[in-house]
Amino acid sequence: MSERLERLALAVLQPGFDGLTAPGWLRHHIAGGLGSVGLFGRNVATPEQVTALTEELRRENPDLVVAIDEEGGDVTRIHVNTGSRWPGNLALGVVDDTATTEAVARGLGRELAACGVNLNWAPSADVNSNPDNPIIGVRSFGSDPELVARHTAAYVTGLQAAGVAACVKHFPGHGDTAMDSHHGLPRVDASRETLAARELVPFHASIAAGSKAIMSAHIVLPAYDTELPATLSRKIMTGLLREELGYTGLIVTDAIEMGAIADTYGIADGTVRAIAAGVDAVCVGGGLCDEETVLHLRDALVNAVREGRLAEERLVDAATRVHELATWAKVGAAESVDYALGLDAARRAVRVTGTVTPISTPAHVVELSPTANIAVGEQTPWGIAPVLTEALPGTTVTRARTAEPQLIDEVLRAATDRPLILVVRNLDHHEWAGEIVASLLAARPDAVVVEMGIPGAATPGTAHLATHGAATVCGIAAAEILTGRRLG
Repeated sequence: MSERLERLALAVLQPGFDGLTAPGWLRHHIAGGLGSVGLFGRNVATPEQVTALTEELRRENPDLVVAIDEEGGDVTRIHVNTGSRWPGNLALGVVDDTATTEAVARGLGRELAACGVNLNWAPSADVNSNPDNPIIGVRSFGSDPELVARHTAAYVTGLQAAGVAACVKHFPGHGDTAMDSHHGLPRVDASRETLAARELVPFHASIAAGSKAIMSAHIVLPAYDTELPATLSRKIMTGLLREELGYTGLIVTDAIEMGAIADTYGIADGTVRAIAAGVDAVCVGGGLCDEETVLHLRDALVNAVREGRLAEERLVDAATRVHELATWAKVGAAESVDYALGLDAARRAVRVTGTVTPISTPAHVVELSPTANIAVGEQTPWGIAPVLTEALPGTTVTRARTAEPQLIDEVLRAATDRPLILVVRNLDHHEWAGEIVASLLAARPDAVVVEMGIPGAATPGTAHLATHGAATVCGIAAAEILTGRRLG
């Protein structure tokens, strides 16, 4: 009895780990019934290394689900050290060509499949209705529910055509929050009518497209449950998602160690409550990535069944869905990947305000780099400086995170008799960066502003590029406009 329950409990966990190779404890638990493993940036060096890693993991269980948080664009794990070769959702939404979105998702899926990954915790189907949202932003296809819906469906279709299961997130919608659920418990005080017309539209579309998985959001929606966050709410996970929307696939939690759950319920109680609410798999490992965490959650589930707080049938049902996903997402032969699709889409997403006169001499680039949110992370490079430096040798760079008093004078001296390029990310959200840009434009009105986040209400400068994302391909696309020639 104990061994059976332990295997069932392990089957519903999706833990992470540290390192570029599989630790012994992880291999042991995969052999003992662990159904899934999650990969993060700390597990990625090269595609060849990831392929070797997934092969190592599957030697313990050929049916293992290997998941990754690979949205493309700003949120990338497979390209964590170089920046993504695929534009993110906002750029694809701006292009608004579902065939392109489907093709990009298929290309990304082929890349993941070649590395042995068969579940992608993507795409984000959140409608970015709150401009002050600190965690979604460029991860959303946009603020129009119908646009988000059609591109979510296209993304699911493309990704799954490559044999990689999509995991649409964050149900029932994280777009109207002003708090990051990594740090606290957000609340969306919208009526059921508003939610149906806005947040739920893309999820209807993703279900119709056949998405194999959906990820829950750690947010409170009083319209459905005045107390529990969606991840822990039977009214939302079962009542809304299963019964009202008719979804029959795998339900996965967002990372259970995020502050919204860990600081309110604790990860053990949160895990039990999530499974009891109708969730089938618990993601953990973005932060907590050790054996102790896996055993803690396994034992919490086993004890909950023994104590009658969790029905064994519910645990069996959840484990069965994990197995069904693994059966569908069999790793097959690698297909060729056309990265040109990503760069072409990024080029089409750039919007130019004013007139940009191509430069042919070394420039000075200022990159104002606010602290990235946890989903994006600090490890992944962004900007246009590396591309311009290669295209125009002698180009120099100033990078700043704060408005240091001497910064303006230093930049102006460095940019004497040179083109000046100001590269920003979500300028409207960072007052210090806005002040720097305003001061530099006052002294150098000829400077070009490149916004690699969400364009603000007021466009600074006489020449402005909006790339709608900070992926490597977005930087290349911007640099091509600045230089007037193809660089990729």
